[in-house]
Amino acid sequence: MTDPAIVAALLSTMSPPPIRFGLVGFGAWGQFHAQAIAGNPAAQLTAIVAPSAASRAAAARAHPAARVFADHRQMLAEVKLDLVDIVTPSHTHRAIAMDALHAGCDLLLEKPIATTLEDGRAIVAQAARSGRRIAVGHELRLSSQWGGIKRVIERGTIGEPHYVLVELSRRPYRLGADGWRYDAARVGSWVLEEPIHFFDLARWYLADAGEPVELYARGKAREASRPGLFDNFSAMFSYANGAYAVVSQTLAAFEHHQTVKVAGSRGALWAGWSGAMDRTLEPTCFLRVFDGERIEEVPLANHSSGEVFELREEIARCVQMVRGEAAPVASGRDGLWSAGLCLLAEQSIREGRPVRIVEKEFVA
Repeated sequence: MTDPAIVAALLSTMSPPPIRFGLVGFGAWGQFHAQAIAGNPAAQLTAIVAPSAASRAAAARAHPAARVFADHRQMLAEVKLDLVDIVTPSHTHRAIAMDALHAGCDLLLEKPIATTLEDGRAIVAQAARSGRRIAVGHELRLSSQWGGIKRVIERGTIGEPHYVLVELSRRPYRLGADGWRYDAARVGSWVLEEPIHFFDLARWYLADAGEPVELYARGKAREASRPGLFDNFSAMFSYANGAYAVVSQTLAAFEHHQTVKVAGSRGALWAGWSGAMDRTLEPTCFLRVFDGERIEEVPLANHSSGEVFELREEIARCVQMVRGEAAPVASGRDGLWSAGLCLLAEQSIREGRPVRIVEKEFVA
């Protein structure tokens, strides 16, 4: 007869089974997701959905252990998955997310959560009904650099934050498969592309101030044929205590250069990131903090920062989320707020005036 203590000891030394990921989307960024999943020993890239014959062939070559499908519904019907990772054009998010939730899967959903608040609320509500978890792809929170700013704020080094600037100067966006990123009907808005990350960071840094109460934005499209797709965009949103944030981006520049500055009641900080491309593995980056008396250069983990590195951290965090060991780095509620602020910025630009932020609009 086997000693229960021996069985328990043996079980305690066994590694838990890997988390089974189903990846929907195998475009430029989807391929990075596939690499990050396949490279994590606690994850298993079980299935991939790719829309075209060429992308399915590429997925099969790159990841022969994964089953490859043309349709996410077939994948959900035939493969047992723990988490579905959705890296598809923004307008498709609601349909795929709802099907995955109905199939009993947790979600990693690339930003934006959806192109409308109605769709985003529907996803979050369905997740709550089905007891599933959602992580929204705001991986910059996991950065040793951008996340490091949050840790400096939480330590009280600069005092109470009063002002946040998040600014990006970069080359034009990639077209995306079949040019979807330059089609307003499918992309929803260019504000929902990269500026959504900056709204998320600024709101995260100013979390102790509550939620923002007013927003004003301006935008300018270089080409009349692309109304609403703003090559130059700026927004300011403010809080009841007087704190405020500025989010600004231009697509009419070169390379990829991001800046964050935070001023507090005691000190300030400044962070910068530059690379020839947004997904470079060898950027120039720094984080400098002034505590009111001296300036400190904060060392970055692995001496680097960038969305390729942060994506790996995001996949690791999703493994922990599915196992119940950690909360998502950005929840469905966070996804609603970041998308909603972008949509309000669009409204402000159209109407040429500040708009009030109604908190109940961001509740599923």
